[in-house]
Amino acid sequence: MSINWYPGHMAKAKRQLTDQVAKADVIVELCDARLPRSSRNPDLKGIIRAKNHLLIMQKSDLADELETSHWLGYFRAQGLKAAAIDVNRQYKQVLRMIQAEAQERIDRAKERGVNKTVRAIVVGVPNVGKSTLINRLYGSAVREVSDRPGVTRANQWVRVSPYLEILDTPGLLWPRLDDQKAALRLSYIAAVRDDVQDIYALAINLLDDMMEMKPEAVMSRFKVSDGTLRGQALLDAVCYGRGFLLRGNQPDEERGCRVVLDEFRSGKLGRITLESAPEAKA
Repeated sequence: MSINWYPGHMAKAKRQLTDQVAKADVIVELCDARLPRSSRNPDLKGIIRAKNHLLIMQKSDLADELETSHWLGYFRAQGLKAAAIDVNRQYKQVLRMIQAEAQERIDRAKERGVNKTVRAIVVGVPNVGKSTLINRLYGSAVREVSDRPGVTRANQWVRVSPYLEILDTPGLLWPRLDDQKAALRLSYIAAVRDDVQDIYALAINLLDDMMEMKPEAVMSRFKVSDGTLRGQALLDAVCYGRGFLLRGNQPDEERGCRVVLDEFRSGKLGRITLESAPEAKA
């Protein structure tokens, strides 16, 4: 399954982001805690450069707690200031981190008799919760929030306190991905639109991935009794287990695929992380 995923508007968004970063005091990068590697855009490193940089592992309530702990240790060992947060409930922690990261500049400005307005930019791939974070910090809906990628289009500075402005940015993918496994995993979290995907192949790959990381979650949720099943046979077992059947007792594969994707994305299969941190088990 090959994924072509770079819409034309993202090239423009990358140019705009590069310009905006120069004006910012703090960069807040969001990734998905279920995919800590695949949901980070490698191009951002070159854009952010020496700016104060926070990494927020969003949707941590949907990820395996032990794996999240391993990833936090890995990122911090790389010199990143990282935290695992569900921004729906813990957005104030992000606010405190931004303020702490900018405190030195605030203090220097005060010495000159100036009340500095701190500017922070929120960046990340599509559908990792950037607009949700902005809305929580602001206290009402500044941005449309959706589980579809590509909803946020235009940059908009939002004042969330007397001396803090936040910039939401469109989700940014990168133009070429040689690692198709990462592309698949981004599709699992809807960072790539479903309507340009082979949903059948996507759901089968997701089932296989989950069976490697959390087989008990798949088997329990979908009433699958054979833990060795993979591919088409596993999808059929899911359909039979949940009663997704057509005439003649044939598996309703389309319904099964949609349910597998929806229930993973919503966390109904429990807390699952599909990527292990390097050397996490050492």
